[in-house]
Amino acid sequence: MRPLHQLWWYFKEEKKSYGLGIFALFCVALTHLIPPIIIGRFIDNIAKRNLTVRLMAEYLLVLLITAGVEYFFRYFWTINLRGAAFKLEKVLRARLFSHFLSMDRLFFQRNRTGDLMAHATNDLNAIRDMAGSGILTLADSFMSGGTTIIAMLVVIDWRLTLLAILPMPLLALVAKILGDRIHTTFDHAQATFSEMNDKVQEGISGIKAIKSFGEEEQDKKNFQAHLRRVDKAFNDVNFIDSLYDPLINLIVGLSYALTIFLGGYYVLHHVISIGQLVSFFAYISNLVWPMFAIGQLFNLIERGSASLTRVDRLLAQKAESKVMNGKLKMPESGDLHFDVEVFEYPGEDRHYLEGVEFTLRKGQVLGLVGRTGAGKSSVIKLLMREYDDYSGHIDYAGRNIMAYQLDEYLPSVGYVPQEHFLFSTTVRDNIRFAKMGATQAEVELAAKVAGIHEDILTFSEGYDTLVGERGVSLSGGQKQRLSIARAILIDPKILILDDALSAVDAKTENLILTELGKIRANSATLIVSHRLSSVMKADEILVLDEGKVVERGTHEQLILAHGWYSQMWQMQQIESKLGREETEMDILLDEVEIITNVERKGN
Repeated sequence: MRPLHQLWWYFKEEKKSYGLGIFALFCVALTHLIPPIIIGRFIDNIAKRNLTVRLMAEYLLVLLITAGVEYFFRYFWTINLRGAAFKLEKVLRARLFSHFLSMDRLFFQRNRTGDLMAHATNDLNAIRDMAGSGILTLADSFMSGGTTIIAMLVVIDWRLTLLAILPMPLLALVAKILGDRIHTTFDHAQATFSEMNDKVQEGISGIKAIKSFGEEEQDKKNFQAHLRRVDKAFNDVNFIDSLYDPLINLIVGLSYALTIFLGGYYVLHHVISIGQLVSFFAYISNLVWPMFAIGQLFNLIERGSASLTRVDRLLAQKAESKVMNGKLKMPESGDLHFDVEVFEYPGEDRHYLEGVEFTLRKGQVLGLVGRTGAGKSSVIKLLMREYDDYSGHIDYAGRNIMAYQLDEYLPSVGYVPQEHFLFSTTVRDNIRFAKMGATQAEVELAAKVAGIHEDILTFSEGYDTLVGERGVSLSGGQKQRLSIARAILIDPKILILDDALSAVDAKTENLILTELGKIRANSATLIVSHRLSSVMKADEILVLDEGKVVERGTHEQLILAHGWYSQMWQMQQIESKLGREETEMDILLDEVEIITNVERKGN
């Protein structure tokens, strides 16, 4: 009963619901004792030839009243016990979701998405069943069984009763042995279900890649392998589960056999009447449910225990980035000063940033460039407060950013990531995601600055167009520009564009940067990019390499320095020129083909 003890905090909170439910169960158990007595007296009156129409009507009336009372109390316990169980599921689901939101990236790297979904669905369902059907079964089995045995002792015969319940200890032994095995096998079954869930999520998310490489059949085979493992695991659970009913039937049959032997002897020797023996058999029938209930109880509790252990293990995980929540509110404006001496990710001994220092004043644009793995993402993560454990300090308006309240600081930083996530809702709601009260005029202004307004007007329903799950109905460039519009709308004090213009052409890129310069004259902007044309107009550009600043200056200064930046600029210019020439050649070939086709038709 350890899992029930773990949920004692909730039972105390809902003591009224559980108390009323258990009281109603007790009333049902008491009313269930009446029909066997009535049936026994009915049989005795038949045997004695004393049965009259009036007596039959009285017996029938008592049975109808008993059925009505039992119906009322069954409805009452259902409302209270099952309602409380569903409320527990709601509480745990909210707690899990809140826990997910409070975790850092390392948590989501350790735990697969499918596994988290299994915790939030199957595991919570099993815990709900334990807190609802489990408590019901526990209370009902003891109350029904206890009141029935007392009635058998008092109303019929104590010796016959003791003989009938003699096989009961076998039931407890069977329930204990099978319960332990259910716990282990169900825990394994839930784990295999989590793996399958993760495979489904991965397959749907990566459907474009699967189809592009023609790997549908291989992916289908992989999924079938997961299904076989899940099928085997749950078959193992069902195998153990299916052993309960035959064993309980065997024990019940043994009780009937002993009762027939001794009960028949008592009737022949006039110790009890034939009606009392019939009543006794009816009471044994009433005991069948408590016997089955004990097996079901151990099943529910062990399943719930396995799921509760999994959920508790998940809730016990802590965020390792040690993000601190300050007390200060954000000022209206200020300069950002970044000075990190050393930064290492938790559990690693490599310096991902070393001696990185810069100042980003309001109205300025800072460019951050460098090859992959140079440390650009680490700078962003520190600015986004994903990690607070580093040597150095990051200040805004003269105060360490850790001193500000998280819910004040984070909304003041507009972040456009490399991977653009759009929700399955309208274009308008995707843009105003962080500011749902924004007017249509504000939404359109942000869209115009991001260069997406004209595209939106061509959509089937304009700003009311549903973009599809994760924005599947949009091109890469449209997703990027919608993400930029979302960040612009909140008018952040610091705007971070993390390679956010990689999917747009050079002309659109230039227009977006120009518009951003107009509306952000009093705010700071940090542009991280692999394409140097995105940062060429920045007030200062930093070149990172292996976590260190190896070059810094304006575009012109870095070109004259003949370092990595200058070399990369020349390479990208050549690539851009070749791309334009290829485009012009394609256009020319298309025109020649059109002219040739026209001439053929003319001939």
